[in-house]
Amino acid sequence: MHRFSLSLLTVCLLGCGIDRGQEASPTPKPPNVVLILADDLGKHDLGYTGSTFYETPNLDRLAATGIVFDQAYAGSRVCSPSRATIMLGQYTATHGITDWIGAWAGEDWRRSNRHTTHLPPDYVRALPAEATTLAEVFQAGGYRTFFAGKWHLGGAGSLPTDHGFDLNVGGHHRGSPPGGFFAPYENPEMEDGPDGESLTLRLGRETADFIAANQDSAFFAMLSFYAVHAPLQTTEERWRYYRNKAVEGGMADQAFEMERRFPVRMVQDNPLYAGMVATMDEAVGTVLRTLDSLGLADNTIVVFTSDNGGVASGDAYATSNLPLRGGKGYQWEGGIREPLIIRPGDRFVDRTVETPVTGADLYPTLVSLAGLNTKPTQEIEGIDLAPLLRGDTLAERALFWHYPHYGNQGGDPSSVIRRGEWKLIHYWEDDHDELYDLGAGAQEKEDLAIRRPDLVGDLRRQLLAYLQSRDARYPRPDPEYDPARFRRMEKFYQDTVLRRLEHQRREIFRDNWLPNADWWGSGS
Repeated sequence: MHRFSLSLLTVCLLGCGIDRGQEASPTPKPPNVVLILADDLGKHDLGYTGSTFYETPNLDRLAATGIVFDQAYAGSRVCSPSRATIMLGQYTATHGITDWIGAWAGEDWRRSNRHTTHLPPDYVRALPAEATTLAEVFQAGGYRTFFAGKWHLGGAGSLPTDHGFDLNVGGHHRGSPPGGFFAPYENPEMEDGPDGESLTLRLGRETADFIAANQDSAFFAMLSFYAVHAPLQTTEERWRYYRNKAVEGGMADQAFEMERRFPVRMVQDNPLYAGMVATMDEAVGTVLRTLDSLGLADNTIVVFTSDNGGVASGDAYATSNLPLRGGKGYQWEGGIREPLIIRPGDRFVDRTVETPVTGADLYPTLVSLAGLNTKPTQEIEGIDLAPLLRGDTLAERALFWHYPHYGNQGGDPSSVIRRGEWKLIHYWEDDHDELYDLGAGAQEKEDLAIRRPDLVGDLRRQLLAYLQSRDARYPRPDPEYDPARFRRMEKFYQDTVLRRLEHQRREIFRDNWLPNADWWGSGS
């Protein structure tokens, strides 16, 4: 079901009936925009997307009053490229930020001791100053602009305030919170709170305070959580609540299995991660209640999404993305499929959209909904999703991803095209392809490349032609590659790391488990 608001139609009818001699009504205030971006949150990490372990009442309510996109994608399988895609409306091969900023490239990659066959290429390491960011469009349109949380799109000279945000709380060059998720934060772009204050709740309050202070103006606020990125840290109360929930629910004997390179988590039962999800949801609730209490909800577009899949491998091995394969850093659906909710004020509510969409689409969509006319300097590859919000359809198009790097989580250097229900993955180590029919399910269990060589050839040609048109960069063979060292690394992950992960998981469920003396140091 979906309902269309009568407010805009009423305004039109009343406006059409005004006599020429009668004074016209005041110009309506432009819609506000609140863009909420989670870090490393998986598609199925929310109640409304199917999790029975994590609890997210505020986001579930937002989904119930907004438009849910069931086939929404991040711009990349890792953070910085995906965030650049949102800010610029472009795919990664176009803007050139193809890996998380700070990742090793070229011969520096050998320092990772992964002993891979190829060396990943270099990449752009900050948002280009000449491009017009999403925030700059709103700023030029007279909006007050605000950023809180994780930036990771450059340091000095390329901070949020260099790219269209009037105010910045906590956004700097780092991709994880330097002091962790509890004060003292050690963050150069925000004041510390009292020891033990939650960073996630603080960012929610800062956003709510900005909204309250600017309620009489049009505003664009971006709440970009550091959560639920590592380190995994929560309060003792939340750890114990979810620890008991997992134990009472009957824990699986084994939580990890080997994926192609690394172990991958197959069960959602991590009480630390669950506590972080709950805290993030609480912070979202703070923002939503502020909009309600100030009477701004009906004239505020609220967007919620994530920057890549949940961390099932590498990093903190925090969550499971099942039934999707893989997770953050991977080329499969678990790495790029995301939750996405758009609640466009009182305009349209309560429907689910099955059309595939991507993070690049947020730029033209929000600009369109706000009625802004500023023309960006860069090419916009995303499309305006307003027709989908109205219940209309869009023409089929191809979506592209380019990640010529090795993910910290075990993903392969590869590029992806999705067209219709078909998804092709082209691997840069050996130039082979995988083909999946997403219409038959998103699990990506059956590679159909051998059975459909005609379709593989067609999709591959389209993908490679697109990458060539963008002067995309590719990995190159490492002349120092040693197969024996690579095999030893593989065996280490298959044996030692897999056993270690199961042991650490069991330890966290001990009734007297304690990460440290005060519960706001590292719990990972």
